[in-house]
This record gives sequence, C-alpha cells and structure tokens, in this order.
Amino acid sequence: MVNRNMQLSHLPSGNSLKAAITELVEKDFLQLKSSEDFGFDWSEESDYEVYKIFLINKSEEILGVTSLKDIPGEYRIHLNLIEVSKKHQGKTKEIDRIAGCLIAFSVAAAFKRGYDGFVSLEPKTRLIDLYQDKYSFRQYGRYLGIEGDNAINLVNQYFEDEEE
Repeated sequence: MVNRNMQLSHLPSGNSLKAAITELVEKDFLQLKSSEDFGFDWSEESDYEVYKIFLINKSEEILGVTSLKDIPGEYRIHLNLIEVSKKHQGKTKEIDRIAGCLIAFSVAAAFKRGYDGFVSLEPKTRLIDLYQDKYSFRQYGRYLGIEGDNAINLVNQYFEDEEE
C-alpha cells in the first residue's frame, strides 16, 4: 500500500508540502538504526507492517515511522508504534502534520480491509488527551480507538485525495 497524496505543513512559510507513505525496506531499517533522529529500534517492529513518511521531493529523509498490526479477528488495525523524527517535534519543528498523516494512513488501511476505519492504540498516559482532542480517538478500556464517522473525518482532514 502506497499513498502519495499526504499534505504536510511547512510552518515557517505556511506552505503545503507533498508527502508520500510507503512500506519500509531493509535499507530504511538500517538508516533508522544509525539515525540520531529516531529513538526506537525499528527492526524490532519488522514482524508488523512498518511504514515511513517522506517528502516527495526529498525521499531520502524519513520524517516519521509507524508500525501496524492487523487483527482481522477483531476487525481492527492496532497502531503498535509511531515516531516522528526528533527535529520535527515540539515547538521548534519546521514540518507539521507528520503524526496525523501516519494515523490517517492507518485509518485508511482499516477502511480498505473492511474494518470501518477501526484503529486502536495503547497510548502513553501523557498523550491520551492529544489523541482524543486532536485525532478524535475514544477510550476503549486501556486502549484508545477511532472508527466510523470520526475515522472518515480524520482521513478527509489529512488526505489530499484517493489512495493509489
């Protein structure tokens, strides 16, 4: 699954930036392992579907990564891990909407698989409000999840147009 229609925001200029999301290949895992911009060992996620987001005109720079676990028996995708490059986090970041695009991509994948956009995640306590307020996730026991109309709205907010 590839998406070439994501819109990121360059904060200093206010311009939109075209981004793509594709599955990681072996060289990407090696690049992430040696990068100081990412704290997780993404090779530990290689049993799952692992995707990266990058600018279309700058494909060598990975802006963010996510791993997805398909749980067909429960009609959901579990967002196992998500990480945005350190230089694109916090108040000094230049590019915004990276995490939102990765989350919307996982929701779109859940729609494609017939799961009504159902995506779950187990958040760090300090991020619960962010996922609920910014991305419309709801509490499902110890997990947060999104589905249905909220999932449709999230995809529409982050996708330029249909997936390829």
